[in-house]
Amino acid sequence: MEHVPPPTEELARLDRELAELDARRAQLLTRRAWLLAALRPPAPTAAPGWDPSAWGAPPGGRPGAPAQPWGHVEPKQPSAPRSAQNVLLTLGGLLLTVAAIAFTLVSWGSMGIGGRSAVLAVVTLGALTAPAVLLRRKLAATAEVLAALALVLTLLDAYAVHAVAAPDTDGLGFTAVASAVLAALWAAYGLALGRLRLPLPAAVVLAQWPLLFWAWAAGAPALVVGWALLATAVLDGTIALLGKGAGVRITACVGGAVMGFSALLVGLTLSTTASGPLGAVAPGALLLTAAAAALVGAWRAPRGFARTGGVVAGLAAVAAVGGVPAAAVPEDWGVLAYLGAGLALTAVVRTRLPRNAKLGVLVASAAVVAGALAGTVPGIAAVLLGPVTLLSDVWAGSPDGFRSALGSTLPWTGLAAAPVVLAVSAGLLGAAYRWWPSLSRIAAPLWARETAGSAGAPGAGVPGASGVPGAPGTAAHAPGAPWYAGGPAGAPWYGGGASAARRRPSGAALRGAAGAGAVALGWAALLLGGAVLDVPYAVAVAGETALVAGLLALAVRGTEGGRDGSAAVPVTALVGAVAGAVSAGLLSLASEGASYAVFGALAALFAGAAVRAKAAVPRAVFAVASTVWATVLTGFAGRSLGLAPHETAPLLLLVPALTVLLGARLRRNPVALPVELTGALGALVAVGLAVPDAPFLALVLALCGVLAAGAAVRPERRPVAGCLAAALFVLATWVRLAASEVSFPEAYTLPVTVPALVVGFLRRRKDPEASSWTAYGPGLAATLLPSLAVAWTDTDWLRPLLLGGAALVVTLLGARHRLQALLVLGGAVLALDGLHELAPYVVQVAGALPRWLPPALAGLLLLVVGATYEQRLRDARRLKDALGRMR
Repeated sequence: MEHVPPPTEELARLDRELAELDARRAQLLTRRAWLLAALRPPAPTAAPGWDPSAWGAPPGGRPGAPAQPWGHVEPKQPSAPRSAQNVLLTLGGLLLTVAAIAFTLVSWGSMGIGGRSAVLAVVTLGALTAPAVLLRRKLAATAEVLAALALVLTLLDAYAVHAVAAPDTDGLGFTAVASAVLAALWAAYGLALGRLRLPLPAAVVLAQWPLLFWAWAAGAPALVVGWALLATAVLDGTIALLGKGAGVRITACVGGAVMGFSALLVGLTLSTTASGPLGAVAPGALLLTAAAAALVGAWRAPRGFARTGGVVAGLAAVAAVGGVPAAAVPEDWGVLAYLGAGLALTAVVRTRLPRNAKLGVLVASAAVVAGALAGTVPGIAAVLLGPVTLLSDVWAGSPDGFRSALGSTLPWTGLAAAPVVLAVSAGLLGAAYRWWPSLSRIAAPLWARETAGSAGAPGAGVPGASGVPGAPGTAAHAPGAPWYAGGPAGAPWYGGGASAARRRPSGAALRGAAGAGAVALGWAALLLGGAVLDVPYAVAVAGETALVAGLLALAVRGTEGGRDGSAAVPVTALVGAVAGAVSAGLLSLASEGASYAVFGALAALFAGAAVRAKAAVPRAVFAVASTVWATVLTGFAGRSLGLAPHETAPLLLLVPALTVLLGARLRRNPVALPVELTGALGALVAVGLAVPDAPFLALVLALCGVLAAGAAVRPERRPVAGCLAAALFVLATWVRLAASEVSFPEAYTLPVTVPALVVGFLRRRKDPEASSWTAYGPGLAATLLPSLAVAWTDTDWLRPLLLGGAALVVTLLGARHRLQALLVLGGAVLALDGLHELAPYVVQVAGALPRWLPPALAGLLLLVVGATYEQRLRDARRLKDALGRMR
């Protein structure tokens, strides 16, 4: 009788068989495609000068050909005829150029004036005429080479004219005239022969020098040279916007950037070194003209160039406008003039400039503000980190002023304007935070998605040119197009559109960042203001503590939920409160009374903040900080009592004891664990202080064991705290015995071990699932480990023998009853004891063996282990599993 499976089982079987058929079909189709591609003839090579694989496109070859296996090397193809032709033409042009230069410079004196003129005229005319003929015969590459040769010949003609016909003229003036004439000649020549790519870029390069060399020849002042550079840059910008061909525009852009930067550098140098406001007016006019020219260029330039033009225009305007009042005030206050000019640039939002130009101007404004704030960083760092120097001389006495406590060598008079810069910036950010909705409405056009053809490009504002994905007029991204093609699927990071809009931060995040910046800068302004004014030491300490209290209040208020829901402001306030507390605490170390007052106030403030805060993380941070300040206070108490560091260690355990009690009160509150861990860290500090004195170390370890045992009363802390308490008690016992120089520790450890083992045995009878480490581990360790330590220094044979016998018994009992603690402790002690006893004989045997034998034995051992590696690995896993199954 045939078995008919249930429908579900049969359906699953059919699905598996169909999947296998599909997989096999895919394999066969792949093999068929590869065979077809291998049988096709190779495709023709690409046009010369174009390498699509360099731009991310797949390399040319047989259509649909599969990828070659790894390590496959394509056979070398013969060079294309055009490539060889280009190499030959380039070499020929270079040789003709070298010959022409050698003829002009070396053989010039062997001919008369008529011969010289005739030779140069004929050669130059022929070189200029030949490209036209070659272009008609479609020999463009040869025409380009001869045009390059003609360019060199015209330069040599100019040199020859100056050397023969006008040797007495000024070289700079003649160069200015010659470069202007040659620029005009080559511009006309390039326009006449539009198919040549070299003449017009050469004309642009030649046009860079006439005005500059004219000003240089005339001995003009630096301001006139700046105007000449600016005029040349304006000419370059015009050519870049209106010129034809990528070569012309790129050359003009490079030349305009170099000349414009040079002009701005000249104007900025003259403005900053002016002797008064009147002396800064003329350089300011140059800078303002440069700013206007950059804005005009940004109006018609594409997006990236428009933003760059806006940045340049904004920075130039700030240098021009701010340079006049900066020259009228002391040098330390000049930064305020530039800051005011930079902030005034934000008014560009209300203008009708293109969007990208506005963004560039706003970037310039932000750069000016950032530069002004960067100048305040040294002062802020000195205020926050300067009190660290007081650690080397605690309680040496109150200094006279704030600056004396900082111990910094900064020129504080040069930072007079820094608090004002910080305060102004903080006020503006605070205003932005307060009136963010109004500011958002004003700046809404700047954050809107950029439409196609914006920034003055053709198509701006044309219906159907919307940047909304899928709108009419939007170019769709072709499937498979590379990343640089743009569009929704391949848009670069700097592109607009919906993806860029999604990457922009939200309004709430921006508002929170403004509020956080206002808090941080306002706090820094108050700190730095006290240092600049050199307030009395007591006022500085009280002021920093009050600032910490204010930041804590702001942080606690933020945890209750703000209007915008942003966490940036409370987080900044929290970080500032912690940093300010550290700085205030270090500053108070100069005076004993100030130290107690400040750290006491900090402990109380942070404890109150922990009680009032609603969120778990801020509460934990506040509670941990309060615990740290309280621990420092107990250290101060020991110093005031004149105690040595090791004598202060027990006093430091007061705060850990309080954290244990507080943890028992809080229980599963999220704050409990951080507070207890901080208390444990304080206990660790106490142990470190007690290390130099063994009796105090034993006392501190025992007290720490008591605290750990108190924490182990709670079920959630028992697994860790219980083991820690046992270890601390045992360690305290060992340290006490070592400090008392006891030679027979068993007299003290056995009375502890026996009751401990009895208690462990009763615990195991009541709860067979209890761990052997909890039941027997402390008792066995209390005797075995101290005895092992003494046995290693004992020269007699009796103690090692008794210890080895006891360890053997413990090991056998552990193996018999499958108790992990007995097996591990007994085996470890037995192995170490045996190693101690066998060590002298091993040394003697090793000394008697040949020197080559130990390396040979080691190599043989490695070979055996390597050959049976898998087996040894399985044995190790089985041993691990066996130990893991033990209790």
